[in-house]
Amino acid sequence: MASAPRPLPAWLTITTGRAPAVVDGRACRTRAAFFAEVARVLRLPGYFGHNWDALTDSLRDIGKVHLVVEHAEDLLAAEPAEQFATLLAVLAGAAGEADTTGLTLTLCTDSAHEAPLRRRTAEGLA
Repeated sequence: MASAPRPLPAWLTITTGRAPAVVDGRACRTRAAFFAEVARVLRLPGYFGHNWDALTDSLRDIGKVHLVVEHAEDLLAAEPAEQFATLLAVLAGAAGEADTTGLTLTLCTDSAHEAPLRRRTAEGLA
């Protein structure tokens, strides 16, 4: 008689899903740098168009993904605020397609940058 497997501890997860895609915000201060970094991290095809429409299409094509941005305070920091808002709109659209994409996003920062990042994000979502 086989015994039931022991439950995993709360800190341990086993999954068959994709690993989180981790982007370094310090490497993504401009749109061009962001598109290059996200193409690398998500392993997008060579024909990826490096623009918002191409990112929208690619996110739809790759399926579920958890995107993590470390040093998020630097994400598109050298661009006008409208570009950050556009990124959030693209990601929100992908997240809203739960049956096809199911994108989730985590913006990581340190405590010194948390309040400004929250403000910037709220403004971008407005």
